[in-house]
Amino acid sequence: MSYMATARKKKLAKLAEDEVPSVGDEVRYAISLVRQGDHRFYTLTMPSNVLAACCYATSKDEDPEHGFQRVLSEKRAQEIADYVDGGGTIPSSVVLSAQSESDFRSVDRSKTAAFKFGPTAFLILDGQHRVFGFAKAKTSLRVPVVVYDGLSKEQEAQLFIDINTKQRPVPKELLLAIKGLAKTESDVEATLSQLFDLFHADSKSALLGWTSSTKKAAQKIDRVTFNVGLRQHLDMFEGKDIVFTYTTFNAYFIAVTSGLRAKSVEASIARKTTFRAFLDVFPDVVQRVQDKYKAKYTADNFAAVISPIFDLTSSTFVNPKSSILDLSMEMKKRLKSGLTI
Repeated sequence: MSYMATARKKKLAKLAEDEVPSVGDEVRYAISLVRQGDHRFYTLTMPSNVLAACCYATSKDEDPEHGFQRVLSEKRAQEIADYVDGGGTIPSSVVLSAQSESDFRSVDRSKTAAFKFGPTAFLILDGQHRVFGFAKAKTSLRVPVVVYDGLSKEQEAQLFIDINTKQRPVPKELLLAIKGLAKTESDVEATLSQLFDLFHADSKSALLGWTSSTKKAAQKIDRVTFNVGLRQHLDMFEGKDIVFTYTTFNAYFIAVTSGLRAKSVEASIARKTTFRAFLDVFPDVVQRVQDKYKAKYTADNFAAVISPIFDLTSSTFVNPKSSILDLSMEMKKRLKSGLTI
């Protein structure tokens, strides 16, 4: 082996140890060729700092003619960097399109990819926030990469569309439902999760049949809506156990659903605006139960306090045209109209 060949081999070995190459250097990585129907692409792994230094993305604002990526969020990229530096793992592949200046090619009987290193060697089709998050991270790691070669600008844009329309994110409701399994819940999240599960499954729940545990569903209260509505009131139950908290909220919802049922609009409790508005007035109702019924939080006492709210028209609950805040303000006005000494 010649001196130049030996030196080149040593340089390639050194680059494999996460050294960022110089512009114009030839870089090589082991690859696998994948065929899917009429399409073919290569899979490989690259050090995160090398990847970040040879990729770029263009948004429509930056390049009106050819750009199609979303504008980069520095906040999101930093969150990814913090996650990586905290020991997190991101196994999903970054999808790239090799640009002509990279001279990307397979060698060694398609077992190795060779390309000319440079800041615009690859266009990012999917994963720009991951790539730039890796660039911000102090930790270097190997990143799974998919490389398409020989795509036209039209094909790059179409692939971007396919990736972002055919792949659906996991519903937030499902992520909330399984956080307990991952043991990543905060105390507040754990409390909300327990409350939701009780309302979802307890035979005495006022919301039984009106909740959806793992996804959004029409005419159902999902975990996201439930959590936003109840979270603001958990401080009122400081020092109380989950049974007392659930029993109190349930008594309130028994009163609410009973009032709606009397107007033949019980299903409206599952409308986001109506559900949230009833929760917004919850502290006012609790205060009146404390004053009038010596803090006996029964369904009957709640019902007596909120009865003026149901002087509103049925359509107000079924098809609220106002915002959550506007509807809750209207409810509070009705509560005041029923106040006596």
